[in-house]
Amino acid sequence: MTLPIRTSRAGAKWLLGLVALAIVSVAASGGEAAAKKPPPKKKEVRQAKARDYAKTLATLRTSQGDVTLRFLYDKAPSTVKAFVDLAEKGFYDGTLFHRVIPGFVVQGGDPRTKTPGLDARTYGFGENTDAQGNPILLKGEFSDTTFRRGIVSMARRESDPDSASCQFFIVLKDSPFLDRHETAFAEVTKGMEVVDRIVAESRSNPMAQNGGQPTSYQKIVKIELSEEGAAK
Repeated sequence: MTLPIRTSRAGAKWLLGLVALAIVSVAASGGEAAAKKPPPKKKEVRQAKARDYAKTLATLRTSQGDVTLRFLYDKAPSTVKAFVDLAEKGFYDGTLFHRVIPGFVVQGGDPRTKTPGLDARTYGFGENTDAQGNPILLKGEFSDTTFRRGIVSMARRESDPDSASCQFFIVLKDSPFLDRHETAFAEVTKGMEVVDRIVAESRSNPMAQNGGQPTSYQKIVKIELSEEGAAK
């Protein structure tokens, strides 16, 4: 038969004191550990550097070589921004030079030219559109820029000065009759010999009644953007 252990009243108080002391010690040690624990590091949020459109350069990687553009931001800021933003999204990658008139212009930028099997006679009617499919048009920005060889301009409907969207053309020969009638937004600073090769390889007949439709289409493989003066 097991007998219960009897404890005196003084012994019971002493035992309870030990238990309380142990509890306080454990709580204190836990508090010290919590105090020593380093605070969680805040995640650094890196904001994308704002693009300086005035210093932006564009390199057109074409099927015949590279063509570098410098933008005339002070003359046509809205047009420059629209073109650069489209290029940054890859809008022009894979498009064809669908209109080539030797001695005048070479034109590209139509998104329809990226659609396999599409009738080439429909090239030149493509536009940049919003999410609902509505065309996004640009207001004409006419300046005192002279349309010399190498100037880049937005293409538009002849009847509407505010109908440019995404298509552009490069002037092959000085064309002052275009001054103040078209939006000049860039100029070729390097690669006009490449533009000349595009014209030659397109083998279009300027006298034919086909709007300068090439026999052999040349392509913009990709447009790469950089900043003038930036370290490489």
